[in-house]
Amino acid sequence: MQIFDQNGSKIVHGDVFEGLEASVPDGSANLIFVDPPYNIGKVFNGKKEKWESDDEYLQWCYRWLDVCVRKLHPTGSMYLMAATQNIPFLDIHLRKSLTILSRIVWHYDSSGMQAKRLYGSMYEPILHAVKDRTSYTFKADDIMVEARTGAVRKLIDYRKSTPTPYSNSKVPGNVWYFPRVRYRMPEYEEHPSQKPEPLLERIIKASSNENDLVVDPFAGTFTTCAVAARLKRRFVGVEVDSRYVGVGLRRVGHTESEEHLTPPPKKTFKAQQPTPREQPQLF
Repeated sequence: MQIFDQNGSKIVHGDVFEGLEASVPDGSANLIFVDPPYNIGKVFNGKKEKWESDDEYLQWCYRWLDVCVRKLHPTGSMYLMAATQNIPFLDIHLRKSLTILSRIVWHYDSSGMQAKRLYGSMYEPILHAVKDRTSYTFKADDIMVEARTGAVRKLIDYRKSTPTPYSNSKVPGNVWYFPRVRYRMPEYEEHPSQKPEPLLERIIKASSNENDLVVDPFAGTFTTCAVAARLKRRFVGVEVDSRYVGVGLRRVGHTESEEHLTPPPKKTFKAQQPTPREQPQLF
């Protein structure tokens, strides 16, 4: 195991269990975002992730979930992603120790390959859970989105004693639309399940404050850490694959570890510069 520390934020090259134990004190993580391998046969840097049985996979998940719960601050929040067929089992297990506030659907556009004989998968589930349902961080004002009833349709609420226009903004519901990361996007890295920065931006803005500790036990391309750093949060990202650790070091600007950096993916086009993000349209 190797830990790269920069101003209190850490990138950890190691197994999820040893990495969490070595770098995150119990009760210290204000926000934990967990995006583990889904056990659906995806290939990560030449290695196929597939357990011998569903039960073996779930038992492994329960082990690191219990560690994450122990690392979570008493007023902390956890967001958990998983394959649709596995999330009900993890939901039930997590309810033994946390309160699940929301079951979120991340909806995205379809890929070039279209299903022909079944309904294609166009979403991934996210659980939002807290240790104490009476005391947790949720900064609604930082994640407001357009309310089309007021902002676009300009409707009036005549049920009130004084007719009042509907609000132009609202807290997002539990169906979120963000495009998946595509090859032509500036943030693209060579990884089969990279999550988009706007998705993590909403989660981190809503459920943490500046200088809070944000933890990602399966960091992958380290999107969580990159966004946390940009939003002035401390972070710990744990990743077992050295190539992806190199991606993380590059993305968070860990210049003292140049020999460990993974070069950015080669592209056959000139990447467009990021433009100011608009709030995603919900449906």
